[in-house]
Amino acid sequence: MTGWWTTDETHDPARTSWVASAQGHADFPIQNLPYGVFSPAGGNARIGTAIGDMILDLAACADAGLIGEGGDRLLLPTLNALMAMPVDARRSLRRAISMLLSDPAMQGAVEPHLYTACDCTLHLPAQIGDYSDFYVGIHHATNVGRQFRPDNPLLPNYKYVPIGYHGRASSIRPSGQPLLRPCGQRKAPDADAPVYGPSVRLDYELEMGVWIGQGNEQGAPIAIHDAADHIAGFCLLNDWSARDLQAWEYQPLGPFLSKSFHSTISPWVVTAEAMAPFRIAQPARPDGDPAPLPYLADADDQAHGALSVMLSVYLLSAAMRDAGMAPMRLSQGPASNLYWTVQQIVTHQASNGCNMMPGDLLGTGTISAPTRDGFGSLLELSVGGKEPVSLPTGETRAFLADGDEIILQAVAQADGFVPIGFGECRAQVLPARA
Repeated sequence: MTGWWTTDETHDPARTSWVASAQGHADFPIQNLPYGVFSPAGGNARIGTAIGDMILDLAACADAGLIGEGGDRLLLPTLNALMAMPVDARRSLRRAISMLLSDPAMQGAVEPHLYTACDCTLHLPAQIGDYSDFYVGIHHATNVGRQFRPDNPLLPNYKYVPIGYHGRASSIRPSGQPLLRPCGQRKAPDADAPVYGPSVRLDYELEMGVWIGQGNEQGAPIAIHDAADHIAGFCLLNDWSARDLQAWEYQPLGPFLSKSFHSTISPWVVTAEAMAPFRIAQPARPDGDPAPLPYLADADDQAHGALSVMLSVYLLSAAMRDAGMAPMRLSQGPASNLYWTVQQIVTHQASNGCNMMPGDLLGTGTISAPTRDGFGSLLELSVGGKEPVSLPTGETRAFLADGDEIILQAVAQADGFVPIGFGECRAQVLPARA
């Protein structure tokens, strides 16, 4: 195991960039340097990195000979080849880009390749071959389970198996693209038969996405002590859910059309290397909980496997937008509330011999907290619709209305290091198509 939680000079809090807006930037100081795919006005899609309020065209830098090892992978319109690089090569590439943006002697050569971020279009960062969504936020699982099974909210397998389902990669979209309200079958508890129509219980889910780097051959599991080397980076993920469709369809095979209509991700890939300072010990399991089975147990993973990331959810209704109001924060909580580490879900995904490829995406599942101020979905906040949330306009929400916009944000932070962010993950709900 290479151990991508090793810090180096690129994490130095004293390092600054000659890009003025990078100093003190909430998301993209020079200590971050996430990768993405963007198009400048009138230009084609290419790979770049976010630095302050700007985007550096890495493809142009590579073409100009400003980047050595790994530069050829920056000439492609997706991040898949870059994600496939070995950890040491990725770390070297990060050092080279950090030097370009911190060394004043490089400003003259590099500055022509900068674009103002707000003038650019961001795309999906990779060609996503496959997508799995896990359910490892134990507080979300408990809160939801309690609504249906008050005396037994968690099923017996939960504390042994990182539960997940196979999602739909084709409907994943980058932040900013609107969501069309899905249609489907739903059946009210007191109805004799289902009806078909737009979902009336549309919800968001606060999650993190895990981008796969080096893949594995079919039939070849990934050992837990090697799993970190198969992670390329992280993003924010909103796995929208039609709760009324879900309740009717999920037995016996689990989520299907209630999930496959749209998932929103933040378009910047915060690299595993950038996250090195923000790895913390996995919280100890409560007394009486079973220990992970041996294939999921690793002392280094328990010592470094959790993420020091604070996640927030905001809602902006159409009425709030018209009134010029700021979005209302619905909840905030730490990613360390996950019951399983990201390495454990990677290992479990491959444990049956399932092959993964660079650019595949894994979702953590909804990240909630034990208390209401950290709940990660409206299903929890409104207690299944029984206790609607009050908005500053006097409106209430049990579930999402047309015109509502959900915004996810996150910041990674640790003592002695510069905080880094993920950029926004946002989308507005539009009416269903007739």
